[in-house]
Amino acid sequence: MEAGIVGLPNVGKSTLFNALTESQGAEAANYPFCTIEPNVGVVAVPDPRLDKITKYIPPQKVIPAALRLVDIAGIVKGASEGEGLGNKFLSHIRNVDAILHVVRCFENDDITHVDGVVDPIRDIDVIDTELMLSDLQTIETALPKAVRSAKSGDKEAKLRVELLEKAKTLLDEGKPLRQIELDPEQAKALKGFGFITAKKVLYVANVDEDDVLGEGDLVAKVRERAEAEGGAVVPVCAKLESELAELDGDDRREMLEAVGLSEPALATLARAAYALLGLQSYFTAGEKEVRAWTVPVGATAPQAAGVIHTDFEKKFIRAEVYTLDVLEAHETEKAIRDAGKLRVEGKDYVVSDGDICHFLTGA
Repeated sequence: MEAGIVGLPNVGKSTLFNALTESQGAEAANYPFCTIEPNVGVVAVPDPRLDKITKYIPPQKVIPAALRLVDIAGIVKGASEGEGLGNKFLSHIRNVDAILHVVRCFENDDITHVDGVVDPIRDIDVIDTELMLSDLQTIETALPKAVRSAKSGDKEAKLRVELLEKAKTLLDEGKPLRQIELDPEQAKALKGFGFITAKKVLYVANVDEDDVLGEGDLVAKVRERAEAEGGAVVPVCAKLESELAELDGDDRREMLEAVGLSEPALATLARAAYALLGLQSYFTAGEKEVRAWTVPVGATAPQAAGVIHTDFEKKFIRAEVYTLDVLEAHETEKAIRDAGKLRVEGKDYVVSDGDICHFLTGA
């Protein structure tokens, strides 16, 4: 799964991306569009349950769940009409599964704001408007074709016409398509168009070092906006997180304590992005490795097995399942079996977040 990091120029996107992926490239120039091609990185999803499992099942290695992040070039007013990177930017964002919208919530005279004054709601509106205009252009191209096909009696074309007209009405009202109400069939059809504003959004409030908890007025405005949309906000000081990413062990803990944080804010962000995409983790545990596997919420046992190898889904027989609580109570898998606490689940079992699984498959 991929999440795209977007925002206006000079809001701290690339600093955030580098801190998240712990990659330290050359310092970006202080001007728009310094990221010409999207950078792609992989971010581990922090999960303390892995440490607890390894306490009882020591492995050779531990592999956490991961998200792919795409750092997309900054957008400005007029991007939907080709300003700046324009369509190139929009094509990159069209390919991600969800959006992390970085909003500047700090004042700094040394970092020029593209519009001169820091105003997070105006910034959100600028990007939302450009993305909605891009989606309207998609509709203007697709709708006439759908109408022509519908006249011939094509049932799927009739569905597309109804869907596109509904989407156009919402966009004309200045509302993103993630607010549209659809039945399951329509929702499936909507995905085929690659509408940008249909993607889920998590607002990342880039704050100053004296407001790491995001208690300032600027973040409050973003939080109010997110709540009105049914979304969420994660405050992050990209500058601080970039410094933390360069530290190890005790030095990192000491710096966190000094600013009043129990963990890097990026850990919270990674988990929030993971949840935004409707994902959860189940675990496999053995001497070779303890590993978190990513599956959609609602995945069945065969689907979860298929994440390990596609053949496992096809040849699935059953799953042996237990939970971390059971492991902590009995300490070994043998003791779990002896106590009759190892559950045997079939093809209809829906995997729960945190399940520890073994899959049995046919030849």
